[in-house]
Amino acid sequence: MTQRSGALSGAAILLAVSLVSAGFLTGCRKDAVGTPSLTPVRIGEVQTIDSGSSNTYSANIQPYQQVELAFKSNGYLASIRQVRDATGKMRNIDQGDWVTKGTVLATVSEDDYKEKLQQAKLSFDRMSVLYKNGAATVTDYDNTRAEMQDGAASIESAKASVSEAQIALGYCQLRAPFNGWIVKRNVDEGQLVGPATAGFVISDVRSVKAVFGVPDIAMEHIRLGSPETITTDAVPGNFEGHVTSISPSADPKSRVYSVEVTLPNGDNRLKAGMIASITINSGAEKKRVNVIPLTAVVRSLTRPNGFAVFLVDGTGDTVKVHQHEIELGPTYGNLIAVEEGLKPGDRIVTTGASLVKEGELVRNIQ
Repeated sequence: MTQRSGALSGAAILLAVSLVSAGFLTGCRKDAVGTPSLTPVRIGEVQTIDSGSSNTYSANIQPYQQVELAFKSNGYLASIRQVRDATGKMRNIDQGDWVTKGTVLATVSEDDYKEKLQQAKLSFDRMSVLYKNGAATVTDYDNTRAEMQDGAASIESAKASVSEAQIALGYCQLRAPFNGWIVKRNVDEGQLVGPATAGFVISDVRSVKAVFGVPDIAMEHIRLGSPETITTDAVPGNFEGHVTSISPSADPKSRVYSVEVTLPNGDNRLKAGMIASITINSGAEKKRVNVIPLTAVVRSLTRPNGFAVFLVDGTGDTVKVHQHEIELGPTYGNLIAVEEGLKPGDRIVTTGASLVKEGELVRNIQ
């Protein structure tokens, strides 16, 4: 059986516990009116598994690059690129459509910008004529020279105005920066847009990244450029790639290092958001470890940053529980290793542990 290992923070462990416990207990407290209710729980034994010499991590498939395309010009959206649908009818370009680099996706109304460009050109032409004919000069040499300098400056300003108007007119068109898939369209024809209005999200998935977290104890086995094999339940087969990025620091919450494996995806079989698996050789000797479900873990009553479980006294349907301190190790899917505090066969509360108290009588739900 393939084991999945990683590292979880205390907050992540307790979140998993609370979500499962909440679902489990829905509708369980239906004792008769006036009858003291016992908290329903599930009870299980501490298990042992092979840790193996390799660890399997869960990875998330992400696009090689994905960007939001924003407008630079103000105005009403005059048009959106039209494409044919499956029936041959024309429609607005939308999510799932492929575009090539430079494709005009949308156009802001150009009338105002064309008018500004025309005015800038007229102003430039008029200023050029005045300067060429020596208009508005005086007989005094110094004043004449100053007038000529002012005229030259006015021409340069007019040139700049024309250039700015041409750039602004060019900004009316929103173009695809690279070949890719449209992930989202956020605008419609006739909508008023402005600078920073996100019109489209475009994604390049000709290559994809499998991103996963690695605990510090496994970092020595990760190398930039090393070949790695990715598998996913959604698409059969193995996908070969190489490690292209290793985070220099751990995430402050999860305490794991982010690693990226880049894979070619010319046939677009791997989709962004898919869950994949990657197995890394840990170099450690194969050994047996004690494991318990994540749902069995609770916060310690005596140690602020410690963890515990509820040990069970008795074997019937109604039993008493006591909190017991433990030291946790790495995770294996929905299981977590216990390095100290428990031995195989110990009976503990596996579901509902977050809702019981020290010394409480609970009801075992089989």
